[in-house]
Amino acid sequence: MISLGLRRSARQLKLAPAALAFGGGALLSLALAPWHLLLGLPAALAAAGWVAVQAASARSAALAGWLFGLGYFAFGLSWIIEPFQIDPERHAWMAPFALLFLAAGLALFWAAAFGLSARISRGAWRIPVLVAAWSLAEFARAYLLTGFPWAAFGQFWIDTPAANLLPWAGPQGLALLTLAAFLPLALLRQRPLAAAAPLALAAAAALAVPAPQQAAQTGKTVRIVQPNAPQDLKWHPEHRWEFVRRSVAFSAEAPRPDLIVWPETAVPQLLNYADDTLRVISDSAGGVPVLLGIQREEAGAYYNSAVLLDGDGMAAATYDKAHLVPFGEYVPFGDVLGRFGVSGFASQAGAGYAAGPGAQVMGLPIGSALPLICYEAVFPQDVNAADRRPEMLVQITNDAWFGTRSGPYQHLVQARMRALEQGLPMIRAANTGVSAMIAPDGGMLDSLPLGQAGYIDAGLPAPLPPTLYSRTGDWPVFLLCLFGVFAAFFRRRALAPQS
Repeated sequence: MISLGLRRSARQLKLAPAALAFGGGALLSLALAPWHLLLGLPAALAAAGWVAVQAASARSAALAGWLFGLGYFAFGLSWIIEPFQIDPERHAWMAPFALLFLAAGLALFWAAAFGLSARISRGAWRIPVLVAAWSLAEFARAYLLTGFPWAAFGQFWIDTPAANLLPWAGPQGLALLTLAAFLPLALLRQRPLAAAAPLALAAAAALAVPAPQQAAQTGKTVRIVQPNAPQDLKWHPEHRWEFVRRSVAFSAEAPRPDLIVWPETAVPQLLNYADDTLRVISDSAGGVPVLLGIQREEAGAYYNSAVLLDGDGMAAATYDKAHLVPFGEYVPFGDVLGRFGVSGFASQAGAGYAAGPGAQVMGLPIGSALPLICYEAVFPQDVNAADRRPEMLVQITNDAWFGTRSGPYQHLVQARMRALEQGLPMIRAANTGVSAMIAPDGGMLDSLPLGQAGYIDAGLPAPLPPTLYSRTGDWPVFLLCLFGVFAAFFRRRALAPQS
C-alpha cells in the first residue's frame, strides 16, 4: 500500500517538478558555510513555493517537500560521511547509508509541512500557510528526538545585517523571516506586488535593527590551545601523548595569561587515573588555571567532561556533557546493541557516555562561564536553560570528526550565533580548529585556522546586556507559527461547503 501510494504521488508530482524540488534543495544548501552563496537562495525557495502551489494533492505536496529536503540535507550535511573515514576498513561502507538515511529522515519533517499546507489551504494561500507550517517543522527538527537543528535557515545570515535579528528573535525567528521573505517569490508572475512586498519588508526590518554595541575589554587574557590532533591518530597508543606534549609546550609559553583552555578530550586517559598528568600540565602552566576536556568514570558510568585545574593540578570544578550525539557518543539501547559490537564513535568506553545533569554555570578565575562541549553549542535552547546568566560561553570541541570541508565551518557558525543570541563572548577551543575568541556580537576577534597547531592569547570582551531572546527563548516565534497554522485550518473549515 505504501509503495502504491508513493508511485501515485510521483505520477501526480511529475518528473520536472520533482527534479525542480530536489535541485532547489541542493541549491539552497550552498547558502550554508563554507560557501555562503546567497544569490541562489531566492530561486531555491521560490522553486519550493512553486511546487507546493502546483501540487495536485497533499500527498504529492508532501513528496515535493521530501525531495526538496532530501536535496538540501544530502548536500548540506555531506560532512556526515567523515567519521566513517577515520577507520575506513571497518566503517567506510556505512558512510553513504548514513548520509542517505539522515537526509531522508530529516526531509520527513519538511514533507509533513508541505503536506499539511496543501491539506488546509489552496492556491496562492498555500504560501503563507507553508511559511508557518515549515517553521513549525523546523521547531520539531530542533527539539524532537533530542533535536538536530544543524543546517537551519538562520545559519545562512551570519555575516550579514540580518544576523542582527538573532538577539531579538533567535534562530527560529530568523528562519521564519527567511521563509516569509522568499517563498512568496513563487507568485512573482501572477501577483508581482504581493510576491515582492514581503521581501522588501523583511529587508527593511533587517536593516532597521541596530547592530549590537561594541563590547568593552575586561583586561583578562585567555590562551586558547589547538594541538591539531588528527582523529585517526588522536587515540593511537604511539601518537596520543605527542599531542599532549604539544599542548603542554604551548601552555608553558610566556607571558602568562589569566586562563588556559584546551579542547575536548585533550587528555587521553580517564580523570580517575590522570593525577600525574594533570600535575605536569599545571606545572607547565606556571600555576595558571587550565580548563580542559577529559573523560571520567563514576559508579560505572563514563562522562565526557570539562575540568578546571587549579594552580596545584587539582580538579576545582567539573562539567559533564549533557546533550550527547546519538550513535556518536551513545547508542540507544546501548546495553543490548553493545553485545553485537555496536558502540558510539566518539566514546572510548563501552557503548557510550552517560549524560550529565544539564546546563551548569561554572566559576572560572576570569568570571562565570557556561561550558558547552562540542555538539552542545548547536542548541540555543540548551544555552537558555542555564539557571543564571554567565559572563561568557566556553566551547571545547573536537571538530576533527567533521573533516576539513564544510562540517567545522558550519559548527563555527553555530557557535558564533550562540554568542550573538546571548550577547556573550565565547571562548572556543577546537582540537583541529577553528579555535577563536568570539565577541558578543558574533564577530571573530582572534582565531587559529583549521588544521594548524598553535595557540592564541586573546583578550576577553565583557558581556553585553541580556538580549530579548535570552529572556524569551523560542516561545514567541513558536506561538506565532502555531497561530498561523490554526488560523489557516479554521479558515478552510469556514470556507468549506456546508452539507
